[in-house]
Amino acid sequence: MNRVQAILWDNDGVLVDTERLFYAANRELLADLGIELTPQGFFDWYLLDNCGGWHLTGSPSAEQIERWRSERNRRYTALLQQARDLMMPGIDRLVAQLARQVRMAIVTSAYRDHFDLIHRDLPLRHHFEFILAAEDYQHSKPSPEPYLCALQRLGLAAEQCLVIEDSPRGLSAARAAGLRCIVLRHPLMASHDFAGAEAVVDSVAELGAALQARVA
Repeated sequence: MNRVQAILWDNDGVLVDTERLFYAANRELLADLGIELTPQGFFDWYLLDNCGGWHLTGSPSAEQIERWRSERNRRYTALLQQARDLMMPGIDRLVAQLARQVRMAIVTSAYRDHFDLIHRDLPLRHHFEFILAAEDYQHSKPSPEPYLCALQRLGLAAEQCLVIEDSPRGLSAARAAGLRCIVLRHPLMASHDFAGAEAVVDSVAELGAALQARVA
């Protein structure tokens, strides 16, 4: 097993517990349109494929989807502003320890303003060399583009790096970029097998053990 020289972290569902808030914002908006977004639907259309739930409304125009997306983002922002204790328990200690051993960066599908709002009071971001957010690339996960951009920034080959993800589309993006990936399984995805992952763990403690075995 090649020693890991850099770790690329997803944000939502890995460093912070925000998937539930994004689900709530989408569910509430679609409910106003007379559509029920179930946890399985959120998994299928957001976490697996990243197509969103707009097709449930029929055949909306691109302009209408953009208006709905803006309203969804406004609601998500409000939920983030009200939220407290978003950091995954124990992740601060793990990140601080690993930052002394390997290079690290964040590769997220979140918009930059949402990322900044989430991390406004958290002691995490200074451990990372850089953060790639949705505005920094053209095609989001499951496209490999975000991770390919990160590899270019790091100046490292894929086999020298490791990705930490929580969703199927994140795993697909990592594998398409030639990267190994450890999945920290989120409760919304408890039944998914994550075929192709190097490892699947169910807690930050398990994640720490898996990472230490690869960076030592």
